[in-house]
Amino acid sequence: MSNYLKGISQEIWDKAAKIKILITDVDGVLTDGGIIYDDRKIEFKRFHVKDGFIVQHLRKNGVLVGAITGRDSKVVENRCEELSFDFHYHGVRDKVKKLAEILEVLEVELDEVAYIGDDLLDLPLLKKVGFSVCPKDAMPYVAEHVDYISSLEGGKGVFREVGDIILEAKGLLEGIIFRYANQ
Repeated sequence: MSNYLKGISQEIWDKAAKIKILITDVDGVLTDGGIIYDDRKIEFKRFHVKDGFIVQHLRKNGVLVGAITGRDSKVVENRCEELSFDFHYHGVRDKVKKLAEILEVLEVELDEVAYIGDDLLDLPLLKKVGFSVCPKDAMPYVAEHVDYISSLEGGKGVFREVGDIILEAKGLLEGIIFRYANQ
């Protein structure tokens, strides 16, 4: 087990081992929450490359990856497509309703879903899923309601940390690391 994953409670490992779908918010999780506009109102966002790298390993190992975000942004849509997310929904105000629709189609239970969020719009969903996570810099009243507070801030690899936890809980991370270390 990687040193940065030590100290995680058995309860978290048990929750993470059940996960079949990892869903994330975007602003404040995959990004630091900042939005930059140029003088032509073109939007720019900064994403952490380490978050993106774990997506392929989750998917190869049977964990679906998705995003449900409150903002409708072509930049975010492009990033989700680039990373081959299994699904991504933008401009969603009722994230619980959207998740219910997804779970009905995929025939997955709430306790098999992990969600990462950082603000009020995420709170209802965080309280329903089997494994709820927020970045270290999430709003304090959101952090009070999650199973796990990441050691990292939004946009700094939170998604990667959660992906690593899920893969480790399923007994898969060490094999992935071994393959790269021995190429």
